[in-house]
Amino acid sequence: MSTRSIYIASPEGDTGKSTVALGVLDLLVRQVQRVGVFRAVSRVPERPSPDGGTSLRDHVLELMLEHDGVDLTYAETVGVTYDDVHADPEAALARIVERYHRVAAQCDAVVILGTDYTDVSGATELSFNARVAANLDSPVLLVVSGRDRGIDEVTTLTRLSLAELRANHAQPVGVVVNRAEGAVRDADAATVARFPGEDLPAWVIGEEPFLGAPTVAQLAEAVDGTLLLGDRDLMSREALDLIVGAMTFEHMLGRLADGTVVITPGDRTDILLGLLAVQAADRFPSLAGIILTGGHRPTGRTGQLAAALQPHVPIIATAHDTYEVARTASRTRGRMSPDAQRKHDVARAMFEQSIDGDELLERLAVERTPVVTPLMFEHELIERARADRRRVVLPEGDDDRILRAASTVLARGIADLTILGDEAAIRKRAAELGLDITDAQVLSPTDPEHVETFAAEYAHLRARKGMTVERAREIVTDVSYFGTMMVHLGLADGMVSGAAHTTAHTIRPSFEIIKTQPGVSVVSSVFLMCLPDRVLAYGDCAVNPDPTAEQLADIAASSAATAEQFGVDPRVAMLSYSTGTSGSGADVDKVRAATALVQERHPELSVEGPIQYDAAVDASVAASKLPDSSVAGKASVFIFPDLNTGNNTYKAVQRSAGAVAIGPVLQGLNKPVNDLSRGALVADIVNTVAITAIQAQSTSNGETA
Repeated sequence: MSTRSIYIASPEGDTGKSTVALGVLDLLVRQVQRVGVFRAVSRVPERPSPDGGTSLRDHVLELMLEHDGVDLTYAETVGVTYDDVHADPEAALARIVERYHRVAAQCDAVVILGTDYTDVSGATELSFNARVAANLDSPVLLVVSGRDRGIDEVTTLTRLSLAELRANHAQPVGVVVNRAEGAVRDADAATVARFPGEDLPAWVIGEEPFLGAPTVAQLAEAVDGTLLLGDRDLMSREALDLIVGAMTFEHMLGRLADGTVVITPGDRTDILLGLLAVQAADRFPSLAGIILTGGHRPTGRTGQLAAALQPHVPIIATAHDTYEVARTASRTRGRMSPDAQRKHDVARAMFEQSIDGDELLERLAVERTPVVTPLMFEHELIERARADRRRVVLPEGDDDRILRAASTVLARGIADLTILGDEAAIRKRAAELGLDITDAQVLSPTDPEHVETFAAEYAHLRARKGMTVERAREIVTDVSYFGTMMVHLGLADGMVSGAAHTTAHTIRPSFEIIKTQPGVSVVSSVFLMCLPDRVLAYGDCAVNPDPTAEQLADIAASSAATAEQFGVDPRVAMLSYSTGTSGSGADVDKVRAATALVQERHPELSVEGPIQYDAAVDASVAASKLPDSSVAGKASVFIFPDLNTGNNTYKAVQRSAGAVAIGPVLQGLNKPVNDLSRGALVADIVNTVAITAIQAQSTSNGETA
């Protein structure tokens, strides 16, 4: 497949072009295996840093290179500098072409970033971008700003820009009206795209002030401030509003809102202590930060009191005066840094909701690669979950990772959520982290009405074990039991837990309450192992220490069904230290008996066993050991004989081969409950929620979960 590219260009600065470029990059990594980025013209690529190393100056390029789907260095993705263009435009153009083709040779598709209108003369900059695009044979996605403009202004600017592109032999592929406000934002694309004689799609993305909001850390840098008190991790929170605290505290209190940064003279200790009291109180706004000006800091007993309150909110001290700090802060525009989770979530959601990705890919003639990369697989999970949204309960609401994952899940529309815990504390902590979980239901596991209902049902389910309602009331307030009862009674479609609890704590209630599906003797698990070019299923690597032949057969059947549910064609390898009839012993005989049971019960499955791992995955080994097998050399579902072998193998493949391990995905239950590793990352939690939602979709349709 030849390398396809797209050139993102604007006729002016401050259009939000980088947000569009990130959306296009996301789109391409779902379609092809190797995606590159290229910056035609940048500032000086590197500059010395105080510690003697180097730091990047092109923040947009740095952001693009941090994307999981890109594997290129900063140095190889820069064409030329602005100085090069000023000195000799023709030589600069030739060098851009040369360096671009080096990148293109390594990639299936490339996103090319146009200039940012920070250095090149504005009258000729779009023309130069057009010439670059034409010489790179790259179609242009034009991004124009709809901010503070009417429809006629946007249309006129777009017509002129398209004419300029074509005059320099560039070929437009579409138009994005970004940062749209008022009538432009509310109009449909056809109204905005009034281009006579044009056959170009036009898309409108609304203005979102949050994307341009600076973080507290960026404000601190802008005003030469240092962290005096507070949680350093909260420096990454966005400042949604600025207030100068010079009035009486009583008057200022009514102006505070979530995400506000208050700028106040450092000697106004009355205001500082009042603000810290606000942060300690429930149901009051959660501030993003406090900036103390004039070089004054709280000292003596006041300073001791402020420190003793152990504030989470960052308190910044600067030597500059209040007016200067307020002016500088108001002019500081936020950059979308690689760790700005919520900004990424919002930007992705806006792009996905506004841009017809299929149409854009069709116009670019980007064909989907036959391989399945981890990012492609994760995207498919999210798309399938979003297509039929389900409610998932997250019992561990006091874990920051759960809150971060919840923010992403809600922003991208992956599932509806119920989070367990104290509502005031959870919402306050989410606000401190700069997260939006407004649409989540937050439910206390001690809620009297639910506890009574759950206790009665649990006592009924466990009556043969001597369970009483009184004892059940105590049990169901445990978050794992409470969440499982929600799933059992249909208040949630699935549960995801384990970030802060053991596997046993998470899944034991499901054995007692939800129970196994008819005909399944054991609950088991699979890891979906995402290799660079395909997805495999490994079972059971998390639940059963030493399954019997009967249980191993059930694990194989369940794993094949799970694999098929997630788009993996099941070819089942029953693993052992021996292949075919070459070995004997209790362990091999167990696998041989399990294989026979699978073949008897599920004749439709392609299954082979006992078989060694190399014969299962390597065609040349398979040809010599099992030449007539339909599974050997191309297995996709691997059933390990015991937990020791399975757990160590999945971790070895994960670490040594760079595989993305999604799971464990529990299987065999009547309704989906999934366990997280206690070291789970936010992305792992998001993927597990999506998997649980997909399992719930199948359960409601009467299929195997």
